[in-house]
Amino acid sequence: MSITYDFSGKTALVTGATKGIGRKICLALGEAKAKVYAIGRTEKELNELKAVNDGIVPLCVDLANWNETVSILEKLEPIHYLVNNAGVTHLEDFLSISKESVDKVLEVNVKAVINVSQQVAKRMIENNIDGSIVNVSSVASSRALDKHIAYCTSKGALDQVTRVMAIELGKHQIRVNSINPTVVMTDMGKKAWSDPTVSGPVLSRIPLGRFVELDDLVGPIFFLLSDSSKMINGAFLPIEGGLLVG
Repeated sequence: MSITYDFSGKTALVTGATKGIGRKICLALGEAKAKVYAIGRTEKELNELKAVNDGIVPLCVDLANWNETVSILEKLEPIHYLVNNAGVTHLEDFLSISKESVDKVLEVNVKAVINVSQQVAKRMIENNIDGSIVNVSSVASSRALDKHIAYCTSKGALDQVTRVMAIELGKHQIRVNSINPTVVMTDMGKKAWSDPTVSGPVLSRIPLGRFVELDDLVGPIFFLLSDSSKMINGAFLPIEGGLLVG
């Protein structure tokens, strides 16, 4: 059964909008008639996104810069839906990873989520908006991965951010949930996992026998944003084909 969402009259904000998951969600929200603010770091790619759907408003922001992010978000109209998708990783052995690498991952994957969500939630409360926030986490929040010390740490922290936000914002009728996918076949994902010797051991543990495609994420995110899930708050939705079962 296909479910069609209509977000007419709603305004959404998506971070990490120029590639992969973020780009897909921006375009899908635009097709669902939402006004979409798309945050990214590359102006050229943001403009290309707007060229596909003129309901998308590009915002060139370095989320690692706390004060710059605040100054831009303060000028926006109230937001109904927020998708915290921006994320970075740095693959390095635990014994050799540097402070700079850890800082870079935590700045974007954790601190930026807190900052963006804080600014958006304040406006939701001021305008009596029953908002919905979806944080894009990962199965790496609960499963250790080789050479992913900073990334796994950041996603574990992000899950705790989701829990605390759900408790504190729930009293204002703002719901906060998370999706936790396994490997997503973005361009970056394909490059990292195209080698069968790398992907094979993981795929063998996924009952459905494949990794996540971008289309697999749209429905779950839309469900969590919409009133279809209006009593779901503080949940973690694994999107991993059964990987965590075994």
